[in-house]
Amino acid sequence: MKQQRKFLPILFICLFLIASTSLVIFLFNNSKQQAKGAVDEFYTYEQEGDFSSSWQLLHPYMKEKFSKGHYIQDRAHVFMNHFGVTTFSYTIERTEKLKDWKMEDGLDPVDKAYQVEVVQTFKGKYGHFDLHQNVFAAEEEGEWKIMWDYNK
Repeated sequence: MKQQRKFLPILFICLFLIASTSLVIFLFNNSKQQAKGAVDEFYTYEQEGDFSSSWQLLHPYMKEKFSKGHYIQDRAHVFMNHFGVTTFSYTIERTEKLKDWKMEDGLDPVDKAYQVEVVQTFKGKYGHFDLHQNVFAAEEEGEWKIMWDYNK
């Protein structure tokens, strides 16, 4: 009976440590999956030519660079007209957590950000080509938003 009483605190400590570790892993992977999901949603809209919806997923810093109308017109013009394609495919290669990442000099760093490597594959009048870009997902007021790197 005495041995059981000594064993119970150790069992509770072990269970607590396992539960705590599991929670931390879950929360980390959940943020990572949400960031990756935002990037996937963004490129799904872009792939469909729904640039109005993809613009909605941009971080406020990005929206300062592009008005909605300009973004919609420019994205369609550059990707569809210049490249001579009607759509593209894409893959998300890897996702990496960053600390104190800044979109460009002079802006505050974002607390929670992930770098997501995206490869867009175009098949158009200039042949087949891949565009590799690191895209950044940052949490802003509980939602994951898209950013690009403007650092020099």
